[in-house]
Amino acid sequence: MYNLSTYSSSQLELDITSYIKPLEVHKVLSAYEMAEHVHQFQIRNDNSPYFYHCARVCKIVVKELSIFDPDLLIAALTHDILEDSKNLTHEVLTYNFGAYAAYIVQVLTKDLQKQTLDPDTVEKEHIQLLKQSTTDCLIIKLAARLDNFRCLDFNLKKNPLTYINKTTDLYLPLADASKNEHLFVLASEIRKERNKFLG
Repeated sequence: MYNLSTYSSSQLELDITSYIKPLEVHKVLSAYEMAEHVHQFQIRNDNSPYFYHCARVCKIVVKELSIFDPDLLIAALTHDILEDSKNLTHEVLTYNFGAYAAYIVQVLTKDLQKQTLDPDTVEKEHIQLLKQSTTDCLIIKLAARLDNFRCLDFNLKKNPLTYINKTTDLYLPLADASKNEHLFVLASEIRKERNKFLG
């Protein structure tokens, strides 16, 4: 089943070694280990290990988008890390992986406490932030959304239609307004998954 699939560190290493320098490969694998450690006790609503999601987002970036930029791979693996760790900070990510990867993760990090109280406001603020941020932030965001769409059949979301509608109404227009080929691919795949789920 898709939701129980992952992307092993050995396969990731094999896939990227020909494209990036050894030191960068090491950084990406370090990000893999850090994210795996942070999420190790987390289980998603579909009863899958949370880290599988992070690994699959990285797999989408590598396998489906053919992106081998170390910053994007690191951000794909660690995109939820600041939300789910009490100890890790933006500064720690910057120290370990560089300013740009940490910036992407920071942009993708929501205030979960505030989101519980006022989800619509947080969502709108997040959209505005993405509009003002680099395209790379939206690439990782939509790759994560695509992975979530592929898990909707496994009861990942309590309100899947709400998730689908928010993605369609708020996030896909950002991709459609861009000329970026990677965003075009992601938006197209998200629409395919939406149509599958809706029948």
